[in-house]
Amino acid sequence: MSAPEVSTGVTQIESATAAQGPVVLQVLPALVTGGAERGTVDIAGAIIADGGTAIVASEGGPMENDLKRLGALHLKMPLASKNPLVMRRNVARLVKVIEGYKVDLVHARSRAPAWSARAAARQTGCHFVTTFHAPYNFSNALKKRYNAVMADGERVIAISDFIAEHVRSNYKVDPKMLRVIHRGVDLARFDPDRVSAERMIQLTTRWRLPDGLPLILMPGRLTRWKGQAVLLEALSYLRDIDYRCVLVGSDQGRTAYRRELEELINRHGLAGKVLLLDECNDMPAAYMLSDVVVSASTDPEGFGRIVGEAQALGRPVVASDHGGAREQLLAERTGFLFPSGDAAALAAGLRKALGLSPEARARLHDEAIARVRQSFSKEQMCAKTLAVYKEVLRSGAWAPGAHP
Repeated sequence: MSAPEVSTGVTQIESATAAQGPVVLQVLPALVTGGAERGTVDIAGAIIADGGTAIVASEGGPMENDLKRLGALHLKMPLASKNPLVMRRNVARLVKVIEGYKVDLVHARSRAPAWSARAAARQTGCHFVTTFHAPYNFSNALKKRYNAVMADGERVIAISDFIAEHVRSNYKVDPKMLRVIHRGVDLARFDPDRVSAERMIQLTTRWRLPDGLPLILMPGRLTRWKGQAVLLEALSYLRDIDYRCVLVGSDQGRTAYRRELEELINRHGLAGKVLLLDECNDMPAAYMLSDVVVSASTDPEGFGRIVGEAQALGRPVVASDHGGAREQLLAERTGFLFPSGDAAALAAGLRKALGLSPEARARLHDEAIARVRQSFSKEQMCAKTLAVYKEVLRSGAWAPGAHP
């Protein structure tokens, strides 16, 4: 398949290979680390494994290499922009991609690119599917209308029951077109039997963790709504326990928030007990080192992949009692829920997790792993998404209508 001539703003990385299956174009703002981005890469791999051609359009990022390794095609395009003029030009760019690569279906994963992708799909008669990744906030009718493009696909995929209910309650979407497909954990990567002792020792040495002390782990980028400040306040209630706590995640330029967290560490007398680390290149080993994993988001998360990944490795999780975490955790069995933002309740959950007897911890370990393998695997997510694609492609021509 020859590559189309694409207007300024699109850089061809490589030619897409001919395939017997459908050509699917996924669009998203960028390929930085995140749940939507990870899902995009996973689905690209599933499309190729199923005999199709996978194309991804975005502004690019570190995960471009993951796509290349799979044999997917990445096209650089300014899809993160919310500038109306840029978004309009993106329509023309996407039309050229759809026509040049004979794209059968466009899958939009974020609002700004979805507006351009929907318009391009309409112009070309291409099928259009969306994934609703988060409960997008809206404070006025204009913002709600901006969000509504994510509910205007031939099929609307919600990443949790929580998101599906949010869509049903706030947007005009035919319930028959709504599909719940939970995000999937890569069980080949997050498998306790595949994390060697050597990897754990290397990480212990790198982080300079003392022997014999319990480890509290909180992964997640440093942004206020992820709740790092809530955890630090909760730790101030645990002065009678000796532990180490690692907050791992990039500040992505939010240096003021990082400084605020550093000040909170000092104010609560946690210096030497809490480490702030930018990145971890071996998260399975990090989870395996931990005695408890924390997800303390103050806003509901659409799914919350940290909860799933930690459970896949048999670790107890203490999570905010809202959003997708409720669907993943079996409360008091595979983890503990606490009211969002309640530092004292989070501290109580941490005490429960750290105080588990060896027998109780072993039971939790086995049930948590079984829970993820049964309901939240990457294989299930990919299979269900491909089934949606095939369902749409078997249907007739798309005749979408804008939803207010």
